[in-house]
Amino acid sequence: MRVFITGASGFVGSAVVREFISAGHDVVGLARSDSAAKVIADTGAVVYRGDLERVESLERGASEADAIIHTGFNHDFSKFKASCEADRKVIDALGSALARSERPLIVTSAIGVLPPGSVVTEQTMPLSPSPNPRAATEEAVRALIDRGVNVSVVRLPPSTHGEGDHGFVPMLIKIARDQGASAYIGEGLNRWPAVHRFDAAKVYRLAAERATRGVYYHAVAEEGVPFRQIAEVIGRRLKVPVVSRSQDEAAAHFTSFFAHFVAMNVTASSKQTQEQLQWRPTLPGLIADLDRPHYFA
Repeated sequence: MRVFITGASGFVGSAVVREFISAGHDVVGLARSDSAAKVIADTGAVVYRGDLERVESLERGASEADAIIHTGFNHDFSKFKASCEADRKVIDALGSALARSERPLIVTSAIGVLPPGSVVTEQTMPLSPSPNPRAATEEAVRALIDRGVNVSVVRLPPSTHGEGDHGFVPMLIKIARDQGASAYIGEGLNRWPAVHRFDAAKVYRLAAERATRGVYYHAVAEEGVPFRQIAEVIGRRLKVPVVSRSQDEAAAHFTSFFAHFVAMNVTASSKQTQEQLQWRPTLPGLIADLDRPHYFA
């Protein structure tokens, strides 16, 4: 199978590239820059030059593929809403390239877009309307489903971890260094689901090979890691105090924008995904992985 992957040089995308290649598939990776092209070429994939901000540049790569995996996303949180709306346009363009075919499109979404409270499953949907701008991704997917496109979703947890991580956990480590303390909010009992990036990559491959329309998958290995445990490992590794912050204090410690993510409290099941895809995560959990030198180098 010839697979076109956006975000192919990224933290998750590069793991997905390796997973497909190791399973014998041909991979074409989208690259915006020379540095991204080198990362993709070094994995053994074919480089396709294009840019998510120019959706017309995606057309040929998408139209010539047997399957499309969309892991690309602009993680500049200073313009988060604009990035989410841009993702909507990319998903629409990729879906249009697959119109009137059964070729699958696998789109990346986030567990954090789902309503907090009880355990969320693959059947849980974002609120409509949703206060979370990231819901634009799943709104775009549902529009493609209504048009008959063979699209499905892989939801990633707030910590998709592993060596080379540049997501939420490294941001917490930097803040702890800058502030001289590793903090949690209240009692720190809010939970973050987690998965190792190479375990997550298998979900994408299995979903593409199964190619079932309109299915939501959870690439979740741990249903919910108490946030206080994350803060405690960071504090011990950095040799800084581990402290509680109130909701009001959290905005100053973490910045008002990032405090929202720190306070996230979502417990997520992947039972259906594991049953449907015969997927079993095998790699270290978040706390074991975080307690390694590569996160603090």
